[in-house]
Amino acid sequence: MAEHQSTTETVIGADTVIKGDMTVESRARILGRFEGTIRAKGEIQVADKAQCSASVEAGVVHVDGSLEGNITAAEKAALNATARVKGDLVAPKLIVTEGAAFQGHVSVGPDAMKNRPGGGASGGGGQGGGGGQGGGQTEQQRSGKK
Repeated sequence: MAEHQSTTETVIGADTVIKGDMTVESRARILGRFEGTIRAKGEIQVADKAQCSASVEAGVVHVDGSLEGNITAAEKAALNATARVKGDLVAPKLIVTEGAAFQGHVSVGPDAMKNRPGGGASGGGGQGGGGGQGGGQTEQQRSGKK
């Protein structure tokens, strides 16, 4: 039973601004501002008033605040009602709550992690649709056809 005592939580306070790379073993909650790269084996939560300009790689990613950057979730990504996300998202499972805003490309499903682009900033990965307001575009919309 004592095996799971190492579930520490890293908290970036609401009055804190961090620029750089952050790696956590278990979980982290961002309440303030973060710019850079975030990696976690466990869970990352971007809280309601938080502002992130970051690439996020984690097992589970929950977004309630503002995140500009790509998200890669090994298990699941959740964009809650107050989420504002701009960037590409790759995850086997995606939950988008009504009210969430998302702008970018989405690749979701069991094969999403296998087919993810090699870290490049160029498009790709547009298999799913864009959930939420301002979501992804179809190929016809991008090319200007009806």
